[in-house]
Amino acid sequence: MGTAIQKVVLSTGLLMLCSFSSWSHAQNMNQCGRGPLLVAQKQVGVARYYAQNCTKPWQGQNMQIDFSYTQNIPEWAFKRAATHFLKRNERESKHLIVLDRITQLYKPVKPGDLYRLSYQAETHTLTLMLNQQVLGNLQHPLAQQYFNIWLGSQPFSAKLKQQLLN
Repeated sequence: MGTAIQKVVLSTGLLMLCSFSSWSHAQNMNQCGRGPLLVAQKQVGVARYYAQNCTKPWQGQNMQIDFSYTQNIPEWAFKRAATHFLKRNERESKHLIVLDRITQLYKPVKPGDLYRLSYQAETHTLTLMLNQQVLGNLQHPLAQQYFNIWLGSQPFSAKLKQQLLN
């Protein structure tokens, strides 16, 4: 009986520690910028960029971008756009193959859905979430380069990039 209680207490403690770890990570992030997601002059959502330090370059630090949607978007549209903008910003095909692991995880969205793309610099881990459900992770030294879609030299939208990094 005493062992069962110890296991419950230990399990509860570990759960609380994991929850606190995620919460404390979120508390270390600052909202740096936001901007409308425009497709063919139509607003389909809003993007918000978070980082540990908004005055430093985005490369090499913990960061995330949240995408809140107001329109239906099919998964093929995400995959096609991600592939296109990764190719524009990354010339090495072997790098594109690595980053494509995240692209293949996209699902369709409806109004009210939230995609979150977060990066942990210490572990080089990129995580894609849809409505707080993890779709997958990529742990690789190139993982942060996925943000080139929005923040690279040839981004999805130069105006959005400016609004996010401002």
